[in-house]
Amino acid sequence: MADKISINRPTQAERIIIGIDPGTHVMGYGVLRVVANKPQLVTMGVIELSRFESHYLRLRRIYERVQGLIAQYLPDEMAIEAPFFGKNVQSMLKLGRAQGVAMAAALSRDIPICEYAPLKIKMAITGNGQASKEQVAEMLRRTLNIPQENMLPQLDATDGLAAALCHYYETSRPISTTRGATNWKEFIAKNPDKVVRRTTTQADKDIK
Repeated sequence: MADKISINRPTQAERIIIGIDPGTHVMGYGVLRVVANKPQLVTMGVIELSRFESHYLRLRRIYERVQGLIAQYLPDEMAIEAPFFGKNVQSMLKLGRAQGVAMAAALSRDIPICEYAPLKIKMAITGNGQASKEQVAEMLRRTLNIPQENMLPQLDATDGLAAALCHYYETSRPISTTRGATNWKEFIAKNPDKVVRRTTTQADKDIK
């Protein structure tokens, strides 16, 4: 059974975003509800896939579980982390398949999908594209006011939640906030209140 935590959802919904961190051993997910332009945690968790010896059975499990999450939480949009290039071609191929199956589950329900590179997600959440998974998780905890006891040990869950929050930021930011800014350095200089600065530069080396 997948590990997850949930927080009671308010009765008035405006927008539901599901975020997916695809993986071939563990898939992370997070669901946000946006009420009055304020994101709130609905649930986050992981789907363990290691017990399936066949890669194809894992793909089927991903498809079934993503469809189940969609049926349960009725998201309006999906945000998914895009695979990044690694040296192991077979691992990258399998990761791309896992992402594609999760996307197919959303498309079967006519849910719009947006992909975000890992660097983009980390930049949106922490202001540092080289932030560690632990830093991303801590920033999510603070931003969404998640009690420490509700945080999961599996960082795949917070990676999925980060994709959802990144999508919220990217789609709700007024165009005027980036006017005149041609890169992130310039954007940060012009909008210091919108970016949380981080100093650690540990790279994310995890390839699922």
